[in-house]
Amino acid sequence: MDIIADILLVAGALGAGLYCLVLSRRLTRFTDLEKGVGGAVAVLSAQVDDLTRSLDAAQQAAGKSGETLADLTGRGEQVAQRLELLIASMHDLPAVEGAGTGAGAPTGKAAQGRADLAGSPAAEDGAEPVFLRHSRSGAA
Repeated sequence: MDIIADILLVAGALGAGLYCLVLSRRLTRFTDLEKGVGGAVAVLSAQVDDLTRSLDAAQQAAGKSGETLADLTGRGEQVAQRLELLIASMHDLPAVEGAGTGAGAPTGKAAQGRADLAGSPAAEDGAEPVFLRHSRSGAA
């Protein structure tokens, strides 16, 4: 009876050893850095690092672009206000007599075109063009 128990014990040990060998080979293939899940994890980790770097670069570029756009918008608004003031100040200047004569006076077809415009209803009314500034903030 002892011999049968020893034989079964040896057979069980050999079976457990064979099972451990099979599991070891599977685990080696599973964690292989080139073909298995370990390789996939390594590739994904590298891709995450690359994406993080490119995202940081894109955020920095967007921040710089936003600052530049804000600066340019502010400068544009300042220039628009100065232009409005200049246009408004041009209305305050008195009309110069004889401005159409002299070295800068148009000749030929240009003079004839201006003469045609002088007889138009807008020129006869004596109405001056009106320039209004519309507030961007919505408050008048």
